[in-house]
Formats: sequence, C-alpha cells, structure tokens
Amino acid sequence: MKKIVDYRKLLDVTEAAELQELKTNYRSLMKTWHPDKFQDESRVEAEEKSKTIIEAYHFLVSIAPETRNQSFAEYTQTTTLSAIADFEYKSQVLKIVFTDGNTYEYFDVPKAIYVKLINADSPGRFARRHIYSEYVYRSISKLVATA
Repeated sequence: MKKIVDYRKLLDVTEAAELQELKTNYRSLMKTWHPDKFQDESRVEAEEKSKTIIEAYHFLVSIAPETRNQSFAEYTQTTTLSAIADFEYKSQVLKIVFTDGNTYEYFDVPKAIYVKLINADSPGRFARRHIYSEYVYRSISKLVATA
C-alpha cells in the first residue's frame, strides 16, 4: 500500500523497524519540524509537516510487529470466535467489523480477494483461510477507544 511505503520513507525506516527505531526517528523529525521553531509562512508548512509526521508515526506503530504481537491473543480470539458483522472495501483496504465489537483494517487486499469474500458461502470461513493471517492488519477499535 502506498500509504505504508510513504510513511516508512518519511520516517526513514524499513519494514523490519522496531518500535524503538520508529520512536527515535519520530522524535528526531519532530525536533527538526516543530512549528515553534519557525516564523511566518514557514510555520504553516512546519505545522503541516509535523501533522504528517505524527500521523505516520501513529500509523506505523499500529501495524508494527511488536504491537500486533502484544494484541495477538485478543486478535486470535476475535477472528476465531466472533462472526463478521460487516465489511467494507476501499482502495485495497478491507475493514471488517466483528460481532464482539472489534474492527480491523487489512492492507493491500486485492480486489479479487474481496470479490471472493463477497461471493463466499461462508465469509467467516473464507476470511479465516485467506485474509486474517495473510495481510498486514491493525485494530481500529483501539484507535477509536483511545481517541
């Protein structure tokens, strides 16, 4: 997904970056682009840049392997015990809402997989076999709860 690639490029990290590296690069960039360091027109640019840096950092933390490992038990429980209440597909991002109230986004899901999910006799079984463990995901429920 272009968003993930762009955010990694912005924070100058690789796919295997750990949370500590993300945090270090984030802090370094924020020191450089903090709006209080600028005056007049450049301050507006710095505000926009710092907002983008903050968004990139939070997004990358939400999909980091360490973050997913911390919530893996809850994720496994949701994907095995809860049925799919609803799902939505937009720009290769599949959002699945579960009956237990959790919501997850899956990235880089091809349209063909989405079409197969729609046409499956059992969307839950199809998702367990072809989506849940195949694509990078993040919990949306936690983002809403902490916002």
